[in-house]
Amino acid sequence: MNEKGILYLVATPIGNLEDITLRAIRILESADLIAAEDTRQTLKLLNHLQISKKLISYHRHNEEIKTEILIKELKKGKNVALVSDAGTPGISDPGEEIIKKCIEEDIKIVPVPGACAMINALIASGISTKEFVFLGFLPINKKLRKNKLEEIKNASKTVILYEAPHKLLDTLEDLKEIINDRKIVLARELTKIHEEFIRGDINLLLNKAREIKGEIVLIIEANKNEKENNFAKLSVEEQYNLYKEQGLDKKDIIKKIAKNKNVNKNEIYQKFIDID
Repeated sequence: MNEKGILYLVATPIGNLEDITLRAIRILESADLIAAEDTRQTLKLLNHLQISKKLISYHRHNEEIKTEILIKELKKGKNVALVSDAGTPGISDPGEEIIKKCIEEDIKIVPVPGACAMINALIASGISTKEFVFLGFLPINKKLRKNKLEEIKNASKTVILYEAPHKLLDTLEDLKEIINDRKIVLARELTKIHEEFIRGDINLLLNKAREIKGEIVLIIEANKNEKENNFAKLSVEEQYNLYKEQGLDKKDIIKKIAKNKNVNKNEIYQKFIDID
């Protein structure tokens, strides 16, 4: 009986073709077949790397059918490399279905890390990276979209969105109603020649929206009021520990807890008098 093959989740460049790891190249060279979101796009990368390999189309519209085909190949002992058009497969790209099926079938899954647009946008945004939530693309359905916008409004963590240039203006207009004076960063064409970060408020982005082209990531500052409200619900001990983890000194922690609890800071100080 043949041993089962391995499903490799291979991250590919999001623009600059130099952004591929040596390991990713080795896996693409050695895999028995490559499952690609767009075979034409992947072929350009393979030609650049001088790799000749059997390709199979694997995208949103054929995911269910092609998953079964790939599982059969994996059960025969074939190794499959899964790639998206750009970046890390499974992140707002096809991949979830075959990953779940491989887990069910006890087929080994190996992630091969590399480029990911949301992470690159976040680390260069200047907005807090301590906690964040990735919401992908906003839904088109009005009810679902409203729910997501409400989630962004109340978010106590940095929010990351993807958006297409032709939908950007509508999305920014929807966001204008809810984010007020919160910071927002638009990152576009990451790793490419025209890479750009637009940092400011929602009005600045709205003024530029019609000129903006290329792949877009939006980084939205957390709702600070919501964060403080969430902290206020915690006990003083829980708040103290969380603020301490953030690197605040005792004096500043006591001030913040007193403000959250709306009490005199001396009252809070007495609770932690023995703590250095």
